[in-house]
Amino acid sequence: MSVLDRFRLDGKRLLITGGSRGLGREMALAIAEAGADVMLVGRDQPSLEKTADDVRQRGRVAVTIMADVGVPAEAERACGQALAQWPQIDILINNVGGRRIDDPTTEMPLDKWQSIIDLNLTSTFVCTKLIGGAMVARGGPGRVINIASISGIIANRGIGGRSYETAKAAVIQFTRATATDWAPHNVTVNAIAPGGFMTEPNQRWAKLNPAVIETFKSQIPAGDFGRPEDLGPLAVYLASDASRYMTGATLVIDGGYTLW
Repeated sequence: MSVLDRFRLDGKRLLITGGSRGLGREMALAIAEAGADVMLVGRDQPSLEKTADDVRQRGRVAVTIMADVGVPAEAERACGQALAQWPQIDILINNVGGRRIDDPTTEMPLDKWQSIIDLNLTSTFVCTKLIGGAMVARGGPGRVINIASISGIIANRGIGGRSYETAKAAVIQFTRATATDWAPHNVTVNAIAPGGFMTEPNQRWAKLNPAVIETFKSQIPAGDFGRPEDLGPLAVYLASDASRYMTGATLVIDGGYTLW
């Protein structure tokens, strides 16, 4: 087998949450190009269908499930529906997440705190438990990829909503702990920690907080924000046999922002 062959995903099946837009869309398309069929979970049916069509144009099967996995009961329903349709899912990407709020800790209502924890952390737990758990039950192989954030490693300047940092830090530790438990079952669990990427939510954030965004950009050694397609090759690596011996890792992709 050649080195490049180890990155192939022919015959594999991916489930990705938040797979219709932004970083999720680019990872889904990259993994489809590497040979896998794709199940997209998201809240917006037109966006899901658009990305599904793009997957099919790459010669792969695409299935969509409309669900808001930031609501725990919806996450459970979506996973049950996914396993009913595809009993063997080989790759899980827990991509759903976001900050969404800018409330200082002293003013944050409990329900807002909990909503961000559920969006970023509980969704990851539920999907890992059910989809990843099915990988463990059959003895692997399996790949779980959790999308964390550099916000789980550092605190962002000038932004409230610290439930986001808290949730992403927990995602990183959940990744490590689950990787330990599941390594004997041939299921790897790794995380990606993106830095600044100008996805749709961040574009909206930039309009509301232009000074914060410009300050952030000025502090990136590489000089600019990342492009969503930059995550595709990394997702393919973690989904493939090329990363067979890596588990419990958190791979930072941030243009060097966290280096200083």
